[in-house]
Amino acid sequence: MLQALSADELGRLLNAFFKPSALIELAVLLACLVLAWAVVRLLRGPEPRRGSIWFGRGVVDGVLFPVFALLFALAGRWALTGAVPLAVFKLVVPVLVSLLVIRLTVRVLRAAFPNSQFMRVVERSVSWLAWGAMVLWITGALPLILEELDAIQWKIGATRISVRNVLEGAVTATIVLVAALWVSAALESRLLKDATDNLSIRKMAANALRAVLLFVGLMFALSAAGIDLTALGVLGGALGVGIGFGLQKLAANYISGFVILAERSVRIGDMVKVDNFEGRITDINTRYTVIRALNGRESIVPNEMLITQRVENSSLADPRVSASTVVQVAYGTDVEALMPQLVAAVAAVPRVLQEPGPAVQLSAFAADGLELTIPFWIADPENGQGNVRSAVNLALLKALNDAGIEIPFPQRVVHAPAAPP
Repeated sequence: MLQALSADELGRLLNAFFKPSALIELAVLLACLVLAWAVVRLLRGPEPRRGSIWFGRGVVDGVLFPVFALLFALAGRWALTGAVPLAVFKLVVPVLVSLLVIRLTVRVLRAAFPNSQFMRVVERSVSWLAWGAMVLWITGALPLILEELDAIQWKIGATRISVRNVLEGAVTATIVLVAALWVSAALESRLLKDATDNLSIRKMAANALRAVLLFVGLMFALSAAGIDLTALGVLGGALGVGIGFGLQKLAANYISGFVILAERSVRIGDMVKVDNFEGRITDINTRYTVIRALNGRESIVPNEMLITQRVENSSLADPRVSASTVVQVAYGTDVEALMPQLVAAVAAVPRVLQEPGPAVQLSAFAADGLELTIPFWIADPENGQGNVRSAVNLALLKALNDAGIEIPFPQRVVHAPAAPP
C-alpha cells in the first residue's frame, strides 16, 4: 500500500511538471532565489566574512541564504495558490527545508568543533536523514510511516513509549543542542574578538559559558525526549561515585583548567617549560594546554601537571631572559683592554638588550687559555636563543680577528726523560 501510494504521488507530481503552468512556477522560483541572493549579499556587505555561520565564506554557503530562499518560496507558493496547479513548489519547499537543516547543523558543528572527526560523521548522518525525510515528505509516505512507528510501543514502568516518541525526542534533542552550540560559538567569538592581555580570562568565560549552555540544552533535550528529570538525582549520585573512583584524573584536569584561567599563572603566549618540554602556550582548554616548541612540535599537557608540578615561565613577570656564551683567548692576552671591545661587539647584535647590557667575565684559567664568559639579555625568548647566540658568537669572532687575538687550540706539553749515558 505504501509503495502504491508513493507511486501515485510521484506520478501526479511528474504529470504536473509537464504542464505549461510549471514554467510560471519556475520563473517565480528563480525570482525568489535571485531575491534571496540579493538580500544576503546586501546584508553581508562587500567583504566576505570567514567563519561566519550566517554568511559562510560566500553568499550562498551560509545559513541566511536557505532561510530567505525558503521564506520567499513560501510567499511565492501562497501567491500562486489557486492561480495555477502547484508542482514545482511542492518539490522545492521540502528541498529548501532539508537544505536549511543541513546547512545549520553543519555550520554550527564546524564552528563549535572545528577539528573533530566525529562531527564529520554527525554531519553526514544529519544530511542523509534530512534528505531521506524530504523524499518521504514529497512522496506522501511520511505520515503513514509515522503512524506505523507510533503503533510500535512498549511500556517502561507506568509510561508507554513508542518508536515515534523516541525519534521525535532525538530530533528535538539534536535541534536544542545545535541551538545551544550555536549560541555558545557566537558568544565565544564575540568574547575572544580583539582580546589582548585579558585573553585567558575571556577564554575561561567562553569555556564556562559553553559548559552552562550545553548543560541547559541537555536538560531541555532530555525533557523533550520524555525522560523524567527527577530520575537524574540517582544518576547524579552514580556520577559522583564514578568521578570519585574512576574519573578523578579527568575531573582534576577540568578543575585545574579553570583554576589556571582564573589565577592566570600561565597565559596564552607565555614561554614555559613543563616536564623538560619548552615552548609557547598556544591554547588553554578546560582539560589540557597546548604548548608549541620553537621547532614546530606541539605537546598536549594535562592541566593537572601545570598545577602539581614545577613550571618554568619565562614570561610571567619579566619577558627578559639571560643567555651566555664562552670563548677562550691565549695566555698573555691583555684581557682588561679586550673586554670593552667584546662588550661593544655583543651590544651591536640587534636582539641583545642594552639594559641590562652585556658583560665579559674572566671565568676560569683553562688548560689551553683564558676562559671568558659573556652573559647577555634578550626580551623575545619565543624567537629562539640558538640564533641569537650564533649572532653573538659571530660578533665575538669578528672582534677577536680585528684585534689580532688568537683563539688557542688544545695543546699539551710533553716532557721526555733524558737518555741514559
